[in-house]
Amino acid sequence: MGLWLSWIKPNEKELLVILDNLAKKAVETSKAVMILFSDLNNTEHRQKIHKLETEADVLTRDIFTELNKTFITPLDREDMQRIASKIDDVIDFMDGIAARVYSYKITASPPYCEEMAKELVKATKEVEYMISKLKHIKDTKDMIEHCRNTSKIEHVVDDLYKEAIQELFESDDAIKIIKLKDIYETMETASDRCVDVADVIEDIVLKYT
Repeated sequence: MGLWLSWIKPNEKELLVILDNLAKKAVETSKAVMILFSDLNNTEHRQKIHKLETEADVLTRDIFTELNKTFITPLDREDMQRIASKIDDVIDFMDGIAARVYSYKITASPPYCEEMAKELVKATKEVEYMISKLKHIKDTKDMIEHCRNTSKIEHVVDDLYKEAIQELFESDDAIKIIKLKDIYETMETASDRCVDVADVIEDIVLKYT
């Protein structure tokens, strides 16, 4: 089964190229979120993140369009749809982080947000790596290890989220609690969606080995 993708034809390869570009877009967006929290007064960061989200939507639509036109697909059609949708979800939630920061007029980086953003960068890089290897999986143990890495990162984000919420509720500022809790939850959910991608990829690896 080591050569299970060697027969992919050009139009079928295009699906994996688009998927790879979508994963790269997730990394780019996570880096933009990290920069956002280091420079909250620059509105260009918010605009860039939203632009990336819009570009990701186009790539996701392209994948579904190609899947509808292609008779033979490099992976199960449903698996490719799930991966594309989950990566798009990751980017949507990261756009949601920036939107909330802007809507709530947050001018100073909330505690834990920069740390959580750094972990999101790590998680999206894991996703990008795994997607890049789907063309030809040579080392399944390596792929499983990266799936596990994504889960470990999610646990770190979850721990940061719990600490952030615990500290937040020591405040008696109800408006602040509502705003920051929403931002923290959106960041934690973006991390969860990265794990969703890893879970689909692990299913694929196990299916084809």
